[in-house]
Amino acid sequence: MIRYENVGVQFGDFTAIPDLSLEVAKGEFFTLLGPSGCGKTTALRTLAGFVTPTRGDVYVDNKRVTHLPSDKRQVGMVFQNYALFPSMNVWENIAFGLKLRKHNRSERQKLVADVARRVDLTEEQLEKNPAELSGGQQQRVAIARALVLQPKILLLDEPLSNLDAKLRHQLRAQLKELQSEFGITTVYVTHDQDEALTMSDRIAVFNRGRVEQVGAPREIYDSSATEFVCTFIGAATSLSAELTPVLGLRPGLSSYLRLEKALLETEGSPLPVGYARFTGTVLAQAYHGTHTIYTVEVLGTELKILQREDGAARPEPGQTVEVGIHPRHVLSYAISDDHGQDAAAHAVRTTSAGA
Repeated sequence: MIRYENVGVQFGDFTAIPDLSLEVAKGEFFTLLGPSGCGKTTALRTLAGFVTPTRGDVYVDNKRVTHLPSDKRQVGMVFQNYALFPSMNVWENIAFGLKLRKHNRSERQKLVADVARRVDLTEEQLEKNPAELSGGQQQRVAIARALVLQPKILLLDEPLSNLDAKLRHQLRAQLKELQSEFGITTVYVTHDQDEALTMSDRIAVFNRGRVEQVGAPREIYDSSATEFVCTFIGAATSLSAELTPVLGLRPGLSSYLRLEKALLETEGSPLPVGYARFTGTVLAQAYHGTHTIYTVEVLGTELKILQREDGAARPEPGQTVEVGIHPRHVLSYAISDDHGQDAAAHAVRTTSAGA
């Protein structure tokens, strides 16, 4: 459906994207994920036609669109600030693109009414100005304005970043439901790892203009291909040089363990097959409602361990505990001067999903 082929983007002396080759399948919810300035928005804007690549080509449905004007690419764009017209009411905002395309009023009425119903905007809200709506309602207006033009591709650039945390969580599910209902190929840009993991069919993790890994959310999280992906996606503890040899891992590697992979046990309780047992001391605990994260000192490592709250008695700081670690769950990488950001830092051991 979408293909970047050796795309490079340069702004003066600055190279935003050195060489991007990437494919997005039809109907996918595909996320470009990475920190600020990593090239993900530039990649999106290149697909939209707002940025012309210095080299390489972009294809949609096997048609080369590299130099095609943005309004000829059949893409709908939702911006971070929604870019709604304050002088128009909601109905006029949604109908704006239809008017530019010379649809008559009866066609506009029908198309706007249909898309408004599908994104859960009421007739009363259609008559209001955008400023009278909540942030979530404004987002739905922006999405409706993009979808009413019936694009092949929907592009979303950090559409939830201006909302409070509770509303962001609520709208993630709604966005995914809308995308599934319309069946539209969607490319989504975010720096939020949780957003990417919960919403995406596949994720491309960007770093310094390059893609470090492409895969399904579980693959990206459980089998991070590089040290950068491992430390950017979710949380993980860096294991000490004293601990890794006991686990039978190769020396001279950077090794990490996800918070939920270690087991926190009472003394003498049996561990599942394959787990190594260690004695540690609880240094701290952080209660999060549904779970608590413990910091446990084990052989020079301040190991973070996530425990679900189930009503059982929990250890206190200063208490001695038993910790179980399975070597298969450790992510290890060749040490690199660039903190895992080049080819030398690819994983030499990956997790086994389902632990």
